[in-house]
Amino acid sequence: MSLTAGIVGLPNVGKSTLFNAITKAGVEAANYPFATIDPNVGIVEVPDKRLSDITTVVKPQKEIPTTFEFTDIAGIVEGASKGEGLGNQFLSHIRQVDAICHVVRCFEDPNITHVDGNVDPIRDIETINLELMLADLDSVNRRLDRVERTARSGDGNAKDELVVLEKVKEALENDQMANSLELNEEEQKIVDSLFLLTSKKMLFVANIGEDEVSDPSQNIHLAKVEEYAAKQGSEVVPVSASLEEEISALDDEEKADFLEGFGLEQSGLDILIQKAYSLLGLGTYFTAGEKEVRAWTFRKGMTAPEAAGIIHTDFERGFIRAETVSYDDLMKYGSMSAARDAGRYRSEGQDYIVQDGDIILFLFNV
Repeated sequence: MSLTAGIVGLPNVGKSTLFNAITKAGVEAANYPFATIDPNVGIVEVPDKRLSDITTVVKPQKEIPTTFEFTDIAGIVEGASKGEGLGNQFLSHIRQVDAICHVVRCFEDPNITHVDGNVDPIRDIETINLELMLADLDSVNRRLDRVERTARSGDGNAKDELVVLEKVKEALENDQMANSLELNEEEQKIVDSLFLLTSKKMLFVANIGEDEVSDPSQNIHLAKVEEYAAKQGSEVVPVSASLEEEISALDDEEKADFLEGFGLEQSGLDILIQKAYSLLGLGTYFTAGEKEVRAWTFRKGMTAPEAAGIIHTDFERGFIRAETVSYDDLMKYGSMSAARDAGRYRSEGQDYIVQDGDIILFLFNV
């Protein structure tokens, strides 16, 4: 599934350093605004211990993880909604992503300039949120002009859209993001069709100092970001982008030793990837055979035929049934045959809702 999270923030907050660590792509990370102009896209593996556990049981020739896409978007500055700092270009790049990872500078370093002169994460968050809201307000006002004319002619769909547009406009004018509105299913469909920047789900990434990763609570800025995020219903992931860039250059054994030295079980980036994946309502199911054990991304709520279609459209078109065992049951009983003998290997039909961690064999005929 092609879904992507955009990495945004003010200039010099650590976005490109973070992106380097995520993708090992070597994107330029310079100490001046607008070092990144075109968006850089990178594909990362989604860390999932279940994949290696299943591989241990099944013993295939190879294992293939599922992936997730991140887009590094250049720094936004005050006035971006009016085109300042190449703002229109940057905002259009944000419009293309499915969720936003908002990197906030929470570290002090006199050698790295801040576009506003000092470190103040809440000010920085509100600067970007304001630009996103202003850009959306402009889009909504332009849409309102067209829809009002159509609604006056008696068009029922236009009348419904007009009600939603006015609701969104009122929220934006009162410094509320579009994703804060309580909408019914039909209203949400209308908002989704507008591709508003502030309707996207958001995750905050607090970029902290290297000496704070063992105990992020010692960072004086982090608590403020967590309090702000909680009011929006968002999560915060503390990460030291510079440290993660170092970790990304290590092999698995070196990485494990490095993390152990900091008293960590997972890197901040592994947690970020997992959180971003979850933010979009994504889950993982597995296929397992002699040739390979493979993880597949699906959107939670998908039926078995829809999930089968992720592998190949023929699987969905000719779907017969899904033979399924959960990861937990496979681990409990130790083999597919033992899980089957215990009655935990199931045959599911067209209406089955795939669950995160399912191990599935799709049967189809075309």
